[in-house]
Amino acid sequence: MQLPFSIGQFYGVFREYNTALWPAQVVLLALALAAIALVLVPRRWSGVAVSAILAYLWAWLGLAYHLAFFTSINPLAYAFAGISLAGAGIFFWQGVVRRTLDFRWTSSARSWVGALLIVFALVLYPAWSYYAGHRYPAVPTFGLPCPTTLFTIGLLAFLVAPYPRSPLIVPVLWSFVGVQAAFLLGVSQDLGLGVAGVFGLVLIARARAPGLGPVSREGDTQEHG
Repeated sequence: MQLPFSIGQFYGVFREYNTALWPAQVVLLALALAAIALVLVPRRWSGVAVSAILAYLWAWLGLAYHLAFFTSINPLAYAFAGISLAGAGIFFWQGVVRRTLDFRWTSSARSWVGALLIVFALVLYPAWSYYAGHRYPAVPTFGLPCPTTLFTIGLLAFLVAPYPRSPLIVPVLWSFVGVQAAFLLGVSQDLGLGVAGVFGLVLIARARAPGLGPVSREGDTQEHG
């Protein structure tokens, strides 16, 4: 597969993005940590807040990265921006407007896999990048496509059943787009996106929209008990 840009140009976009938008990376990471805290110590409004954070992250991804920077080397970035903004809209509609998304930590295998994906996105992904010889600012920081996708699917593992499928569609789609970077661009840490994508498909298969079936949110406790 012939890419319209070189590996040097690819990492050059990361350098330009990180240099121009610092310290936005710190703010994005703080939002991620806030979302984790709201899952571990839930409040009545946690589902809305976590959904709003996810909507912001995907809107940022579409506007601040794809449109503002990635379009300079890849015309497909316009489509990627549209997909990211669609994902942001879904999170906002389902989680903030309709309030169908609720997040809780349980002792289930699903939650543990989600936790591993979050740790991979926030800790192991940047460590792997460093080990591979890439140095800041020419690295994919949190808020860029691949670590954000890993984090999102990890967070969606904490969804309380019943939950709609639509919030999973864009992150799972991007996981299978992004994993190609592991083979075409030598970004080996993006292999984790393949695992995240398969796990996301499992979450989609187990989804059931609120109000469309007999499973209740209280029943989710029984499911994971």
